Amino acid sequence: MKLGRRLVLRGAFGATLALPFLESLGRPAARADGEAPAYAVFFRQANGVATARSSVLGDEPERFWPRSLGALTAASVADRALDELTPHLSKLLVVGNVNMQSFDYGDGHARGALQCLTGRGPTVNGAGGSSEAAGESIDHRIGRELNPDGRDSWFMYAGRGSGWLGGPCISYRGAADRRSPFHDPNEAYRNLVGGDAGLSAEAQRQIAERGRSVNDLVRTQLSRLMRRSELSRSDKQRIELHQSAVRDLEVRLSCQLDDERVRALEGIGAAYESTDGDDVLAATRLHMDVAALAIACGVTRSVSIQIGSGNDGSTRYRDPATGEQMENFHFLSHRRLSHGSDGAAIANSDRMHAQVDRQFAATFRHLLDRLSEYEMPSGATLLDCGVSCWFNDLGSGPGHARSDVPWVLAGSCGGALRQGEHIELGGGNDVNHNRLLSTIGAAVGCTKADGSPLDDFGDPSLPRGLLDELYA
Repeated sequence: MKLGRRLVLRGAFGATLALPFLESLGRPAARADGEAPAYAVFFRQANGVATARSSVLGDEPERFWPRSLGALTAASVADRALDELTPHLSKLLVVGNVNMQSFDYGDGHARGALQCLTGRGPTVNGAGGSSEAAGESIDHRIGRELNPDGRDSWFMYAGRGSGWLGGPCISYRGAADRRSPFHDPNEAYRNLVGGDAGLSAEAQRQIAERGRSVNDLVRTQLSRLMRRSELSRSDKQRIELHQSAVRDLEVRLSCQLDDERVRALEGIGAAYESTDGDDVLAATRLHMDVAALAIACGVTRSVSIQIGSGNDGSTRYRDPATGEQMENFHFLSHRRLSHGSDGAAIANSDRMHAQVDRQFAATFRHLLDRLSEYEMPSGATLLDCGVSCWFNDLGSGPGHARSDVPWVLAGSCGGALRQGEHIELGGGNDVNHNRLLSTIGAAVGCTKADGSPLDDFGDPSLPRGLLDELYA
């Protein structure tokens, strides 16, 4: 028997819990308990991807994009970073030819990182590492417009808390109004479930009440029902199975993680602040566990997750070929022992960059796996209800490219978006990145002041409209 998330949560607060069909009493009236509302998750990677290009190492082969446009298959992504996502290919839309505007940020990383979710230019031209974006980011817009009570969207960060562009830098309330993230995933979880620090006795009582078993809350009613003489033996067995099913689903579908994941959160220590890529990615996976839970519980309809500073210049990921830590990711993306254009070439750094891409792809798969665990009344999953985006703020590292910036979308927002394909946007090298942000916002449910779908997000100097290529 499938139980909707909201159905279980209503039971947890004392409302009547729907029962299985009982032959002796007749089928109960159907209740309208629809799917979860649409949402968006944004997962950002810095420094571009290992794609076909020329660099100080010579001609580099393609290691990221599928082999062909059209249907995504295991063969089309074989030996590419995207093959880490093979279990979810039918849910993916791999979007090529996403092009940003060449705003004068004075630095390619600032242009990409600060524009990636805002679609905006800088508040001050040419400010480089001191840059700020001149407008709201789409994750915040979704939360402001669609979250319950207008509460903020969630912003989560793993990696050194400082660095290029000040560390966390992709989420904005408005012009030069940068948001602070959850850094420690355990803190984010405690925020979600309530904790007890600084709370009144009444608030603590309500939190404890929320954590009680659904079965405990409806025990009297179920016991009374079980005593009804007209119930058959099979009906009583159905009720017993129903109680067992609710007990099993409570942790998974209520606002708490299971004991194993809670222990992982409590044991994370300072890994979220580490420069070791293994620690940073482990912290990110825990952020994703909490983010998926927050969406499932209806706490937020928008989450953004950032790994590393503006250029991820501190994190050193592990090379699976050697088992050793590689140079920091920014060096690898430049293919040089330098944060600039000088420095000796790093042998095989193109292959190492591709290994980092794979680790990000595998981490994104973790998010998709978690969202897929939550089943909706129709049999669809939470993954299907929204859209989760793995994106970059550069097209490629060595060139700091603003064009062909990778975006991988998972989930259809309830059937609105295409899936299972690799597409390229039309228009040549035309700027379309802000229109992509508008399209995602509109698919989730954002509108303009007149009630029509959002189609004007980003800098007012940029072309408006939605990307028809993304719609199913």
